[in-house]
Amino acid sequence: MISSQSQSAREFLSLLSNNSGVSGYEESISSLVIERFKPLTDEVSCDTFGNVYALKKGNGQRGKVMLAAHMDEIGLIVKKIDPRGFLSFTTIGGVDQRTLLSQEVLVHGRQTIPGIITTLPPHLLPNGNSDMAVNMEEMAIDVGLSPATLSNLIQVGDTITLRRETYSLLKNVIAGKSLDDRAGVVVMLVCLEELSRLKHAHDVIAVATAQEEVGTRGARTSAYTLNPDLAVAIDVTHASTPDTKGQVTIELGKGGAVALGPNIHPAIYHHFSEMAQEHRLPIQIEPIPGASGTDAWAIQVTQAGIPTGLLSIPLRYMHTSVETLDLQDVLDSGKLLARFISSLPDDLEGFLCY
Repeated sequence: MISSQSQSAREFLSLLSNNSGVSGYEESISSLVIERFKPLTDEVSCDTFGNVYALKKGNGQRGKVMLAAHMDEIGLIVKKIDPRGFLSFTTIGGVDQRTLLSQEVLVHGRQTIPGIITTLPPHLLPNGNSDMAVNMEEMAIDVGLSPATLSNLIQVGDTITLRRETYSLLKNVIAGKSLDDRAGVVVMLVCLEELSRLKHAHDVIAVATAQEEVGTRGARTSAYTLNPDLAVAIDVTHASTPDTKGQVTIELGKGGAVALGPNIHPAIYHHFSEMAQEHRLPIQIEPIPGASGTDAWAIQVTQAGIPTGLLSIPLRYMHTSVETLDLQDVLDSGKLLARFISSLPDDLEGFLCY
Protein backbone atom coordinates (compact mmCIF):
# COMPACT_ATOMS: atom_id res chain seq x y z
CA MET A 1 0.00 0.00 0.00
CA ILE A 2 1.41 3.42 -0.99
CA SER A 3 1.64 5.87 1.93
CA SER A 4 0.16 9.35 1.66
CA GLN A 5 3.64 10.87 1.94
CA SER A 6 4.92 8.66 -0.87
CA GLN A 7 1.97 9.54 -3.08
CA SER A 8 2.38 13.24 -2.32
CA ALA A 9 6.10 13.13 -3.13
CA ARG A 10 5.46 11.25 -6.37
CA GLU A 11 2.82 13.74 -7.49
CA PHE A 12 4.98 16.77 -6.66
CA LEU A 13 8.04 15.31 -8.40
CA SER A 14 5.96 14.55 -11.49
CA LEU A 15 4.52 18.06 -11.46
CA LEU A 16 7.98 19.63 -11.27
CA SER A 17 9.43 17.29 -13.89
CA ASN A 18 6.63 17.76 -16.39
CA ASN A 19 6.88 21.55 -16.23
CA SER A 20 9.58 23.62 -17.92
CA GLY A 21 12.24 25.82 -16.34
CA VAL A 22 15.55 26.08 -18.17
CA SER A 23 18.42 27.77 -16.32
CA GLY A 24 17.62 31.47 -16.07
CA TYR A 25 13.94 30.88 -16.85
CA GLU A 26 12.72 29.09 -13.71
CA GLU A 27 9.58 31.18 -13.04
CA SER A 28 7.05 28.41 -13.65
CA ILE A 29 8.94 26.04 -11.35
CA SER A 30 9.49 28.60 -8.59
CA SER A 31 5.76 29.32 -8.44
CA LEU A 32 5.07 25.60 -7.87
CA VAL A 33 7.73 25.45 -5.15
CA ILE A 34 6.33 28.52 -3.39
CA GLU A 35 2.81 27.11 -3.43
CA ARG A 36 3.91 23.77 -1.97
CA PHE A 37 6.38 25.08 0.61
CA LYS A 38 4.18 27.86 2.05
CA PRO A 39 1.94 25.67 4.27
CA LEU A 40 5.01 23.99 5.80
CA THR A 41 7.08 27.07 6.63
CA ASP A 42 6.88 30.41 8.40
CA GLU A 43 7.91 32.57 5.48
CA VAL A 44 8.56 32.12 1.75
CA SER A 45 10.31 34.72 -0.40
CA CYS A 46 12.25 35.17 -3.64
CA ASP A 47 15.28 37.25 -4.55
CA THR A 48 16.02 39.16 -7.73
CA PHE A 49 18.18 36.30 -9.01
CA GLY A 50 15.29 33.83 -8.95
CA ASN A 51 16.12 31.75 -5.86
CA VAL A 52 13.22 30.72 -3.58
CA TYR A 53 13.74 30.79 0.21
CA ALA A 54 11.47 28.90 2.63
CA LEU A 55 12.13 29.66 6.31
CA LYS A 56 11.10 27.25 9.07
CA LYS A 57 11.92 28.79 12.42
CA GLY A 58 13.64 26.75 15.10
CA ASN A 59 12.56 26.33 18.67
CA GLY A 60 15.68 27.90 20.09
CA GLN A 61 16.47 30.60 17.51
CA ARG A 62 20.14 29.70 17.86
CA GLY A 63 21.62 29.16 14.41
CA LYS A 64 20.91 29.08 10.72
CA VAL A 65 20.92 25.91 8.59
CA MET A 66 20.70 26.26 4.81
CA LEU A 67 19.39 23.53 2.52
CA ALA A 68 19.93 23.92 -1.22
CA ALA A 69 18.57 22.03 -4.22
CA HIS A 70 18.50 23.48 -7.71
CA MET A 71 15.22 23.73 -9.60
CA ASP A 72 16.53 24.60 -13.08
CA GLU A 73 16.97 22.15 -15.92
CA ILE A 74 19.20 21.84 -18.95
CA GLY A 75 17.62 22.79 -22.27
CA LEU A 76 18.01 24.45 -25.64
CA ILE A 77 17.67 27.94 -27.09
CA VAL A 78 16.70 29.14 -30.59
CA LYS A 79 19.81 30.34 -32.39
CA LYS A 80 18.50 31.01 -35.90
CA ILE A 81 15.25 30.75 -37.87
CA ASP A 82 15.63 29.34 -41.37
CA PRO A 83 13.64 31.15 -44.10
CA ARG A 84 11.77 27.89 -44.68
CA GLY A 85 10.62 27.78 -41.06
CA PHE A 86 13.13 25.43 -39.42
CA LEU A 87 14.84 26.37 -36.13
CA SER A 88 18.56 26.08 -35.46
CA PHE A 89 19.41 25.76 -31.78
CA THR A 90 22.17 25.43 -29.23
CA THR A 91 22.32 24.16 -25.65
CA ILE A 92 21.81 25.71 -22.23
CA GLY A 93 23.73 23.56 -19.76
CA GLY A 94 25.22 20.12 -20.33
CA VAL A 95 22.74 18.51 -22.72
CA ASP A 96 23.78 15.06 -23.95
CA GLN A 97 23.70 15.76 -27.70
CA ARG A 98 23.65 12.02 -28.50
CA THR A 99 20.09 11.83 -27.21
CA LEU A 100 18.59 14.79 -29.09
CA LEU A 101 17.77 13.35 -32.50
CA SER A 102 14.03 12.60 -33.03
CA GLN A 103 13.07 13.99 -29.63
CA GLU A 104 9.80 15.85 -29.17
CA VAL A 105 10.32 19.38 -27.85
CA LEU A 106 8.39 22.42 -26.66
CA VAL A 107 9.45 25.83 -27.96
CA HIS A 108 8.56 28.53 -25.45
CA GLY A 109 7.77 31.52 -27.63
CA ARG A 110 4.78 33.83 -27.48
CA GLN A 111 2.93 30.53 -27.25
CA THR A 112 4.34 27.12 -26.33
CA ILE A 113 4.74 25.32 -29.66
CA PRO A 114 5.44 21.58 -30.04
CA GLY A 115 8.15 20.46 -32.43
CA ILE A 116 10.52 17.62 -33.32
CA ILE A 117 14.30 17.51 -33.70
CA THR A 118 15.18 16.36 -37.21
CA THR A 119 18.05 15.73 -39.60
CA LEU A 120 18.57 14.08 -42.98
CA PRO A 121 17.21 10.52 -43.13
CA PRO A 122 19.87 7.83 -43.66
CA HIS A 123 18.67 7.23 -47.24
CA LEU A 124 19.91 10.68 -48.30
CA LEU A 125 23.32 10.53 -46.65
CA PRO A 126 26.50 9.80 -48.63
CA ASN A 127 27.60 6.16 -48.59
CA GLY A 128 29.29 5.22 -45.35
CA ASN A 129 27.91 8.16 -43.36
CA SER A 130 24.72 6.56 -42.09
CA ASP A 131 26.47 4.99 -39.07
CA MET A 132 28.08 8.23 -37.92
CA ALA A 133 26.80 10.32 -35.01
CA VAL A 134 24.89 13.45 -36.03
CA ASN A 135 26.30 16.77 -34.83
CA MET A 136 23.88 19.23 -33.26
CA GLU A 137 24.78 21.73 -36.00
CA GLU A 138 23.24 19.30 -38.52
CA MET A 139 19.95 19.11 -36.63
CA ALA A 140 16.94 21.42 -36.83
CA ILE A 141 13.57 21.72 -35.13
CA ASP A 142 10.46 21.35 -37.27
CA VAL A 143 7.34 22.91 -35.73
CA GLY A 144 5.19 22.34 -38.82
CA LEU A 145 4.35 26.03 -39.30
CA SER A 146 4.71 28.28 -42.31
CA PRO A 147 7.50 30.89 -42.07
CA ALA A 148 4.92 33.70 -41.85
CA THR A 149 3.06 32.10 -38.96
CA LEU A 150 6.29 31.08 -37.27
CA SER A 151 7.67 34.63 -37.25
CA ASN A 152 4.70 35.80 -35.17
CA LEU A 153 5.15 33.11 -32.53
CA ILE A 154 8.86 32.32 -32.15
CA GLN A 155 11.99 34.44 -32.14
CA VAL A 156 15.71 33.98 -31.65
CA GLY A 157 16.44 33.53 -27.93
CA ASP A 158 13.30 31.56 -27.07
CA THR A 159 14.00 28.57 -24.85
CA ILE A 160 13.26 24.96 -25.74
CA THR A 161 12.67 21.98 -23.45
CA LEU A 162 12.29 18.30 -24.16
CA ARG A 163 8.68 17.13 -24.15
CA ARG A 164 8.48 14.26 -21.70
CA GLU A 165 6.16 13.21 -18.88
CA THR A 166 7.24 11.09 -15.96
CA TYR A 167 6.17 7.49 -15.92
CA SER A 168 6.42 4.68 -13.42
CA LEU A 169 8.49 1.56 -13.85
CA LEU A 170 8.32 -1.37 -11.43
CA LYS A 171 7.93 -0.74 -7.70
CA ASN A 172 9.07 2.79 -6.74
CA VAL A 173 11.17 3.52 -9.83
CA ILE A 174 10.30 6.65 -11.83
CA ALA A 175 11.68 7.93 -15.15
CA GLY A 176 11.42 11.40 -16.67
CA LYS A 177 13.24 14.59 -17.51
CA SER A 178 14.82 17.12 -15.10
CA LEU A 179 14.74 14.78 -12.10
CA ASP A 180 18.17 16.39 -11.75
CA ASP A 181 17.59 18.16 -9.47
CA ARG A 182 13.89 18.51 -8.86
CA ALA A 183 14.21 15.29 -6.89
CA GLY A 184 16.36 17.35 -4.49
CA VAL A 185 13.55 19.89 -4.16
CA VAL A 186 11.21 17.04 -3.19
CA VAL A 187 13.77 15.84 -0.62
CA MET A 188 13.53 19.31 0.96
CA LEU A 189 9.72 19.03 0.93
CA VAL A 190 9.83 15.66 2.73
CA CYS A 191 12.33 17.12 5.21
CA LEU A 192 10.05 20.08 5.97
CA GLU A 193 7.09 17.73 6.45
CA GLU A 194 9.12 15.65 8.91
CA LEU A 195 10.34 18.74 10.77
CA SER A 196 6.70 19.67 11.41
CA ARG A 197 6.65 16.71 13.79
CA LEU A 198 10.12 17.20 15.27
CA LYS A 199 11.77 19.82 17.46
CA HIS A 200 14.76 21.65 16.04
CA ALA A 201 16.73 24.41 17.71
CA HIS A 202 18.00 26.13 14.58
CA ASP A 203 16.25 28.03 11.82
CA VAL A 204 16.08 26.09 8.57
CA ILE A 205 16.06 27.87 5.22
CA ALA A 206 15.29 25.58 2.28
CA VAL A 207 16.50 27.24 -0.92
CA ALA A 208 15.39 26.18 -4.40
CA THR A 209 18.35 27.58 -6.31
CA ALA A 210 18.43 28.95 -9.85
CA GLN A 211 20.97 28.48 -12.64
CA GLU A 212 22.95 25.57 -11.17
CA GLU A 213 23.31 23.93 -14.57
CA VAL A 214 25.22 26.91 -15.94
CA GLY A 215 27.63 27.42 -13.04
CA THR A 216 26.03 26.96 -9.56
CA ARG A 217 25.10 30.64 -9.69
CA GLY A 218 22.01 30.58 -7.49
CA ALA A 219 23.89 28.75 -4.74
CA ARG A 220 26.57 31.43 -4.77
CA THR A 221 24.15 34.33 -4.47
CA SER A 222 21.80 32.71 -1.92
CA ALA A 223 24.64 31.46 0.30
CA TYR A 224 26.19 34.93 0.24
CA THR A 225 22.83 36.42 1.23
CA LEU A 226 22.17 33.97 4.07
CA ASN A 227 25.75 33.33 5.30
CA PRO A 228 24.46 30.30 7.26
CA ASP A 229 26.24 28.50 10.10
CA LEU A 230 25.92 25.21 8.22
CA ALA A 231 24.63 24.12 4.80
CA VAL A 232 23.60 20.91 3.09
CA ALA A 233 23.25 20.68 -0.67
CA ILE A 234 20.90 18.07 -2.08
CA ASP A 235 21.55 16.88 -5.62
CA VAL A 236 21.73 13.70 -7.68
CA THR A 237 24.63 11.37 -8.36
CA HIS A 238 25.32 8.70 -10.97
CA ALA A 239 23.78 5.30 -10.22
CA SER A 240 25.32 2.09 -11.48
CA THR A 241 24.19 0.53 -14.78
CA PRO A 242 25.77 -2.30 -16.82
CA ASP A 243 27.56 0.18 -19.08
CA THR A 244 29.33 1.94 -16.17
CA LYS A 245 31.49 -1.21 -15.85
CA GLY A 246 32.46 -0.69 -12.24
CA GLN A 247 33.23 3.03 -12.52
CA VAL A 248 30.11 3.81 -10.46
CA THR A 249 29.43 2.09 -7.14
CA ILE A 250 26.25 3.94 -6.03
CA GLU A 251 23.09 1.91 -6.66
CA LEU A 252 19.40 2.66 -7.06
CA GLY A 253 17.18 1.81 -4.10
CA LYS A 254 19.88 1.59 -1.45
CA GLY A 255 19.50 5.05 0.06
CA GLY A 256 20.90 8.48 -0.56
CA ALA A 257 24.63 8.99 -1.05
CA VAL A 258 26.40 10.89 1.72
CA ALA A 259 29.52 12.57 0.37
CA LEU A 260 32.89 12.94 2.04
CA GLY A 261 36.05 14.63 0.83
CA PRO A 262 37.56 18.14 0.76
CA ASN A 263 34.26 19.72 -0.34
CA ILE A 264 32.54 18.29 2.77
CA HIS A 265 32.92 19.28 6.41
CA PRO A 266 33.86 16.07 8.31
CA ALA A 267 31.52 16.77 11.24
CA ILE A 268 28.56 16.95 8.86
CA TYR A 269 29.52 13.67 7.17
CA HIS A 270 29.92 11.89 10.52
CA HIS A 271 26.63 13.23 11.89
CA PHE A 272 24.76 12.05 8.78
CA SER A 273 26.31 8.59 9.21
CA GLU A 274 25.38 8.46 12.91
CA MET A 275 21.78 9.54 12.28
CA ALA A 276 21.36 7.00 9.49
CA GLN A 277 22.51 4.24 11.82
CA GLU A 278 20.43 5.44 14.77
CA HIS A 279 17.22 5.73 12.75
CA ARG A 280 17.87 2.72 10.52
CA LEU A 281 17.78 4.73 7.33
CA PRO A 282 19.84 3.39 4.41
CA ILE A 283 22.74 5.44 3.06
CA GLN A 284 25.62 4.91 0.68
CA ILE A 285 29.03 6.53 1.09
CA GLU A 286 30.35 8.59 -1.83
CA PRO A 287 34.00 9.66 -1.66
CA ILE A 288 34.54 12.80 -3.78
CA PRO A 289 38.24 13.68 -3.95
CA GLY A 290 37.83 17.11 -5.57
CA ALA A 291 35.10 19.43 -6.78
CA SER A 292 31.66 17.86 -6.35
CA GLY A 293 30.21 19.84 -9.27
CA THR A 294 27.16 20.66 -7.16
CA ASP A 295 25.80 23.61 -5.20
CA ALA A 296 27.94 22.35 -2.30
CA TRP A 297 31.06 23.40 -4.20
CA ALA A 298 29.86 27.01 -4.48
CA ILE A 299 28.42 27.26 -0.97
CA GLN A 300 31.55 25.98 0.79
CA VAL A 301 33.72 28.91 -0.37
CA THR A 302 31.17 31.71 0.01
CA GLN A 303 32.09 34.66 2.25
CA ALA A 304 34.53 33.40 4.91
CA GLY A 305 33.64 29.76 4.16
CA ILE A 306 30.55 27.75 5.12
CA PRO A 307 30.68 24.22 6.62
CA THR A 308 28.90 22.20 3.94
CA GLY A 309 27.52 18.70 3.41
CA LEU A 310 26.17 16.92 0.34
CA LEU A 311 23.36 14.38 0.16
CA SER A 312 22.69 12.92 -3.31
CA ILE A 313 19.92 10.82 -4.86
CA PRO A 314 21.15 7.95 -7.07
CA LEU A 315 20.10 8.63 -10.67
CA ARG A 316 20.52 6.72 -13.91
CA TYR A 317 20.92 8.31 -17.37
CA MET A 318 21.73 11.81 -16.10
CA HIS A 319 21.10 14.74 -18.46
CA THR A 320 18.75 12.79 -20.70
CA SER A 321 14.96 12.81 -20.97
CA VAL A 322 14.71 9.43 -19.22
CA GLU A 323 16.52 10.09 -15.95
CA THR A 324 15.58 7.28 -13.58
CA LEU A 325 15.45 7.09 -9.78
CA ASP A 326 13.87 5.17 -6.92
CA LEU A 327 11.32 7.27 -5.05
CA GLN A 328 12.17 5.45 -1.81
CA ASP A 329 15.66 7.00 -1.95
CA VAL A 330 14.01 10.43 -2.09
CA LEU A 331 11.75 9.69 0.90
CA ASP A 332 14.52 8.16 2.99
CA SER A 333 16.86 11.07 2.23
CA GLY A 334 14.23 13.61 3.29
CA LYS A 335 13.67 11.75 6.56
CA LEU A 336 17.41 11.50 7.19
CA LEU A 337 17.87 15.21 6.52
CA ALA A 338 15.13 16.08 9.04
CA ARG A 339 16.67 13.90 11.74
CA PHE A 340 20.09 15.35 11.00
CA ILE A 341 18.71 18.86 11.58
CA SER A 342 16.63 18.02 14.66
CA SER A 343 19.60 16.33 16.36
CA LEU A 344 22.10 19.16 15.80
CA PRO A 345 23.48 20.48 19.10
CA ASP A 346 22.72 24.01 20.26
CA ASP A 347 26.39 24.93 19.97
CA LEU A 348 27.02 24.68 16.24
CA GLU A 349 30.39 26.39 16.51
CA GLY A 350 31.65 23.76 18.90
CA PHE A 351 30.10 20.97 16.80
CA LEU A 352 31.88 22.19 13.67
CA CYS A 353 35.22 23.00 15.29
CA TYR A 354 38.09 20.80 14.06
